[in-house]
Amino acid sequence: MKALAKTEPKPGLTLLQAPDPKPGPGQVVVRIKATSLCGTDAHIYRWDEWARSRIHPPRIIGHEMCGDVAELGAGVTSVKVGDYVAAESHFTCGICFQCRTGQAHVCKNYKILGIDVDGSYADYVLLPERVLWKTSRDIPPELACVQEPLGNAVDAALAEDLTGHTVLITGCGPTGLFAAAVARTAGAAVIIATDVSDYRIGLAKQLGVDHTLNAGAETPEQIAAAILEITGGEGVDTALEMSGAPAALHQAFKSVKNGGCVTL
Repeated sequence: MKALAKTEPKPGLTLLQAPDPKPGPGQVVVRIKATSLCGTDAHIYRWDEWARSRIHPPRIIGHEMCGDVAELGAGVTSVKVGDYVAAESHFTCGICFQCRTGQAHVCKNYKILGIDVDGSYADYVLLPERVLWKTSRDIPPELACVQEPLGNAVDAALAEDLTGHTVLITGCGPTGLFAAAVARTAGAAVIIATDVSDYRIGLAKQLGVDHTLNAGAETPEQIAAAILEITGGEGVDTALEMSGAPAALHQAFKSVKNGGCVTL
């Protein structure tokens, strides 16, 4: 199969021929229909400090994907050949203390698709049965493949009831924009979004965000003052930190009202 991989510890990727994966017990081979580009993949391509500390070449990258089930390993019962599926990107072990006590999200032994195991920038990808989600054929591949980051936004935005809330979203990348849409659907009354990019702020406006603030053009103090003015001096009910930037995290805590909620 064709695959795009990090083959050497340096910037760039290599298009190569790799062996087709074969499923073991509980595993499924999926033929990729679409796979999207995450910021993580850009880090790996550039070979920055994070990538150098985390990626061990050779590694086929990519983790946001959808496709058709091509082959089943022994014992697989939840999907069949031909099913249209998307996948979670984090594989938990199921046997550590955290997994056995309802805390699989902090599994000690988790592996990430395209980072610890070969990923979706290929004709085929090998996945555990338990991470697959059947998907409606009504959802085109270019949308179905971004269900993974959408799921992150849904989980963050619905950490509490947003009905009637004023919500701050710091970071208007894909996950932040997803979170804005989810928050609105969940009943948020007012949504404020911050970013350092005019382009991303423009996308937030297109989504119907009520107020946008450019954190690259204004000081943290100016941003905080603007948020207080918007909220009548109260601060926001909920802050969703979607950028991973330390400055944005500080901004979220400065902006939330007493008794409010910050979701990371």
